[in-house]
Amino acid sequence: MKTRNVTDLIFFDEEAARTEVLYESEQLFSQVICLQEAQGVGPMQDPGSEGLLVVLSGEVAAQIGRTRTRMKQWASATVPAGDELTLRNASPEPSVVLLVLAPPPG
Repeated sequence: MKTRNVTDLIFFDEEAARTEVLYESEQLFSQVICLQEAQGVGPMQDPGSEGLLVVLSGEVAAQIGRTRTRMKQWASATVPAGDELTLRNASPEPSVVLLVLAPPPG
């Protein structure tokens, strides 16, 4: 069994959003996304991977496919295979998001 402390992967960069791989295997990929100020990631898309995102801290504006929503700490959403995902920090405080994809993106 592999274990990691997610807080070991939380770092912020003044220049751009940071992403750190949490776990990666043949069946699963996960990463921690750290956003501050007006930083964002995406759009990103994979036709064969379904995703799950969980806001660990802060608040983000998420666009999944054509749907937009604001998500606060502990909110989660699924990302259907093939849909584009874009995330932006939506608060003055830093935000941290966990993104899990299965299977790993190609």
